[in-house]
Amino acid sequence: MAEVQLGSHTVQSHGMKVATFHIHDWIILLLLIGIEVVLNVIEPFHRFVGRDMMADLRYPVKSNTVPVWAVPVSIPKFPGFPTEGGFTGLLYSVFITAVITDVIKDAAGRPRPDFFWRCFPDGKEDYDNFTTSVICHGGKSAINEGHKSFPSGHASWCFAGLGFLSWYLAGKMRVFDGRGHVAKLCLVVLPLLAASLVAISRVDDYWHHWQDVVVGGLIGLVIASFCYLQFFPPPYDANGWGPHAYFQMLAETQSDGQVPNAANPPAGSEPAAYAAYSELQDVVGTRASDLSRDIEEGRKNFSRAAC
Repeated sequence: MAEVQLGSHTVQSHGMKVATFHIHDWIILLLLIGIEVVLNVIEPFHRFVGRDMMADLRYPVKSNTVPVWAVPVSIPKFPGFPTEGGFTGLLYSVFITAVITDVIKDAAGRPRPDFFWRCFPDGKEDYDNFTTSVICHGGKSAINEGHKSFPSGHASWCFAGLGFLSWYLAGKMRVFDGRGHVAKLCLVVLPLLAASLVAISRVDDYWHHWQDVVVGGLIGLVIASFCYLQFFPPPYDANGWGPHAYFQMLAETQSDGQVPNAANPPAGSEPAAYAAYSELQDVVGTRASDLSRDIEEGRKNFSRAAC
């Protein structure tokens, strides 16, 4: 991608135009939300659990250290985040991850570490005499929830939201600008550390096996990476601080020769956007003047050489 110089400004892109352009994406997003609701209602696969397997599933039932409603679905409060693709990308990251996670949960049906007490809340065991399969007499909702261990939803959601935030911070702060500012890198790692702590809490609470949180975290981080790169250049790119949509708008404006000026400002432009356009006009004007001066000097040098 060609580098676009706009000084120190981080500019909001044309939010309404981008939202209209991505109308189909918003429809798909609503569809993902509907699918996620259905996946949380249907009954998961009940994997075979035998008498000899229950020895590893007797961990005590504990409450969540991090409740579901408190799982960080990060919406950073940075200038331009809602209108430059950050908000849309974050929502896609979270809900694609949620759908993938719950599809696997319902299909795998792996019992949680505390499945014994969900199946036999009174501690009285009951097994089939022929297959030795458990015959649960606990609450139906508790048993269904007990078959949703793999992968961890908390881990995948946290890494989807906070992983996206790490990408966003890396681009905005230009972490890979070659200047060696380790402090910037530390800030980028902090969201990933927070997500890791939430994931570890799921093992500490005996709601998940360690494999569940590892796979859940990988799912969330991979989806966050794909979604971020759909809307933003890589953080190491010269223009990694801004969204694709903004640079496409600049390219279209310059190719059409429609760089706004003070006498003809863009209709409905906000002060921040107009300031950016004004700066862009100055940059283009300066470069044009430099080019004209170079051409004139080259012509004079050629004339002297010819003489």
